[in-house]
Amino acid sequence: MATIKDKLEEDIRNTMRARDRQRLETLRFLKSQIQLVEKNNLKELDESGVTDVVAKQAKDRRESIEMFGQGGRDDLVAKEEASLAVLLEYMPEQLGDDELEAIARQAIADTGAAGPGDRGKVMGRIMPQVRGKADGSQVNAIVSRLLEAPG
Repeated sequence: MATIKDKLEEDIRNTMRARDRQRLETLRFLKSQIQLVEKNNLKELDESGVTDVVAKQAKDRRESIEMFGQGGRDDLVAKEEASLAVLLEYMPEQLGDDELEAIARQAIADTGAAGPGDRGKVMGRIMPQVRGKADGSQVNAIVSRLLEAPG
């Protein structure tokens, strides 16, 4: 099975041939971010590390989309949405709210969490399981809702 970095290299070559400028820009930026993290850590990233870089870039794009939308910059929103779509191709399949809620309920039961003050314990239990498959803010919202709900 090809690694994410191998797929990225191949996609960059194919995108150059297709002359898709927007996609190429996103792929090259992703490659440079992976290389930057590797250089800073002085070691090559494994698949999990590469997925973390892709997830961070996707999160940055989502934040940009929100900010540009608030600023009325629809042209930049469209550009960031296109970049986000490219990045999501390199992410593992994302968990849905129902799956996350089931994982959260199990973690709450396992940790014996009783209220909002135990959110940290629950999040610490969940995040290693869902790394790369769910956004932390999405998980946090579900855990908070479950811990604040009576009974």
